[in-house]
Amino acid sequence: MATQDIFKAVLAYDEGQAQSLTQAEIDAGTDIETILNDGLISAMDDVGKKFSEGDLFVPEMLMAAQAMKAGLEILKPHLGSDSAANKGTVIIGTVKGDLHDIGKNLVAMMMEGAGFNVVDLGVDVDADKFVAAAKENGAAVVALSALLTTTMPAMEATVNAIKEAGLAARTIIGGAPVTQTYADQIGADGYSDDAPGAVELARSIQAA
Repeated sequence: MATQDIFKAVLAYDEGQAQSLTQAEIDAGTDIETILNDGLISAMDDVGKKFSEGDLFVPEMLMAAQAMKAGLEILKPHLGSDSAANKGTVIIGTVKGDLHDIGKNLVAMMMEGAGFNVVDLGVDVDADKFVAAAKENGAAVVALSALLTTTMPAMEATVNAIKEAGLAARTIIGGAPVTQTYADQIGADGYSDDAPGAVELARSIQAA
């Protein structure tokens, strides 16, 4: 199966190969969602599994995610908005006062690799901007990141703002100082300490 070559290119962190092989599959008439699911999404699932087992680390995950994203850019124009591959929209950002984005970027790429439509608001994002983006995009999930303990209250403010706005979007949080206990304390719908876990959280929310 030629999509296995795309899978291997992602695991080899080869952006150029991921792009050229994806294009070759499109040109050959391979079903677009087969390319996405068997070539790109399954590769990132494998990366997440290897990370969870301690066989890969964050730098390797980032390189694999970049390769996946390179292939996805070739595929995107061929994906319909009603595509079954689109698992829903995730709004993601680093909360107000915090400028850290490596972890947030990795989660965003992993979410995209899992088939979600991702709207990345960047860093230093206030609660109102999260609410507006969730409304505008009909988001299923709002993912909040913080690396500084001093910005954790901004997470609580954002979770509260989303609830007060009456949105259906579920909130998930993560970042070095964040814990499940804190998530429970502020009323977030989920917490993960790594990117693969965040993807699984978003999937479970969509399935619920």
